[in-house]
Formats: sequence, C-alpha cells, structure tokens
Amino acid sequence: MIYQIPFIAVALLVLIGLYAVVFKRNLIKIVIGITLIESGVNLFLITLGFREGSIAPIYHGTEEATRSLPVPQALTLTSIVIGVAVLALMLSFIVYIYRHYNTLDVRKIVGGDEE
Repeated sequence: MIYQIPFIAVALLVLIGLYAVVFKRNLIKIVIGITLIESGVNLFLITLGFREGSIAPIYHGTEEATRSLPVPQALTLTSIVIGVAVLALMLSFIVYIYRHYNTLDVRKIVGGDEE
C-alpha cells in the first residue's frame, strides 16, 4: 500500500487540476489548475523512474548496485523548465487580458452573459 502513495498523489493532483480547468471561470484559477496538472505529470515521471534499493545513476563506486533510470529525471527537469516558461507566458497574457477587458471572468471575456 505504501508504494501506491505517489500514484494516488498523481491522480489527486491531475483530478484537482482538471476540476479547476473545466469548472472555474477565473483565469488565475485556470492557470493554477494547469500548473497542478503539470506537477502531477512530473511526479508521475519521477515515480516511473524509481527502483527499490537503487542508487543515483551518477555514482560509479559500486558495480553490483542497481541504478535508477536517469531518463525520467532528465525529462522532468526539462518539463519543469518548459512549465515555468509557459506559466510566465500565461500570466503575461492574463495581465494583458485584464488591462483590456477589466475582468478575469471567462464568460465576460468571451462575450457570454453580461451582468
């Protein structure tokens, strides 16, 4: 049971992020949901690369020890860097939209029901 905790955390992060993206109307909350989904995917990649009793792949001291996979770690590092850049871009778009429309509500931006 203890080994399923990271997978349960991944499922919770992705589900909470999807809920925020689909059901929230505030642009900042939608961006937070996208970031939660990204964090869930990063945790999933790291969890896939884990091997019980393994050491980091950078150590060369012992030949008989199993090493963890370095590819998921490299993919996660790349994903974090790309995610930060995309987050900055989304937030700059939100600032521009707020200056133009004076609101962060998606319904008012798209031209839905005017209140």
